Amino acid sequence: MAEVVLRDLVKTYAGATVRATDEVSLEVADGEFMVLLGPSGCGKTTLLRMVAGLELPDSGQIVIGDQDVTYLEPRRRNLSMVFQSYAVFPNKNVAENIGFGLRVRGTPAAEVRRKVEWAADLLQLSPYLDRYPAKLSGGQRQRVAVARAIVMDADVLLMDEPLSNLDALLRLSFRAELKKLVGELGTTTLYVTHDQVEALSLGDRVAVMREGRIAQCDAPTAVYDDPANEFVGGFLGSPPMNFLTGTVERDGSKLDLGGQSLAVPHALSTFAGRTLKLGVRPEAIEVAGGDGALQGELQVLEPLGSSALLTTEICGQPVKVQAPPTFRAEPGGSLSLRIPPEACRWYDPETSLLLEVR
Repeated sequence: MAEVVLRDLVKTYAGATVRATDEVSLEVADGEFMVLLGPSGCGKTTLLRMVAGLELPDSGQIVIGDQDVTYLEPRRRNLSMVFQSYAVFPNKNVAENIGFGLRVRGTPAAEVRRKVEWAADLLQLSPYLDRYPAKLSGGQRQRVAVARAIVMDADVLLMDEPLSNLDALLRLSFRAELKKLVGELGTTTLYVTHDQVEALSLGDRVAVMREGRIAQCDAPTAVYDDPANEFVGGFLGSPPMNFLTGTVERDGSKLDLGGQSLAVPHALSTFAGRTLKLGVRPEAIEVAGGDGALQGELQVLEPLGSSALLTTEICGQPVKVQAPPTFRAEPGGSLSLRIPPEACRWYDPETSLLLEVR
């Protein structure tokens, strides 16, 4: 096992007008599970492929442990990789698939057999060692791919959207199994996904990428609760964070949303007379009256089983609210909505960056 250090990695593909990765720097601690999260085209898979040696950077440095591997051949980096497409050999049975890399490396047959049995037991594949991939489910094939990776005793485990081809229920169960497995192995892991639920549930830390750069890298709860900018807040969450734009009143005490106002922290009184953005998660908004409550109009009510999703409007601005599943109201009616001060996140509309005011 080893730490992974990426320094100022730049990658531009021929004919492209923008960089796939734009001076990306990241440190992954020994044994850490790091998730690279972002929309399609943000550079996360390119970054993973550069660590694997499948792509070479235009500039920058990749260090694994104490070795500079920036331009080292993939087979000399002591990495294992699990691909989105499983990449199992259809003409080999489960045991042969799991032990393939070990046999290529020249590992003695007895050691191959021992490791194959160990990995199969760990991933609940022991009853299927003699079966061929055509006789396996999608989840079982993905287990074979993971087993083949972990038997290699690699310093770093790379995973490129390994669960995206599974159905929703299977993805849920396999996600829990994968987190338990990686925790037991203690292997340094880089995991690429566009699925925010996977990212938040699996990672020790999450690096949210946008347009070839890392927008924020922190613990899952920190990334979700305190988005560093509007992009992260708007990307994470289902539904994502609400953003309300207003003008801070002259005395600096309230944010005028266009006919209704909300208290502003004293630390933001310097924004008096200027525009400010409020970010708040839908689940943090309370459907309740009282001091400081805002009046909104209910437009749509969506029962979701565990909750009710309300689409409302406050001073002409759309706001999503996650209410209890028992909530009932008719569209077109008025709602009293309270935003707790501790749930408010404040953003500079010019830079889109989070303002530290708490």
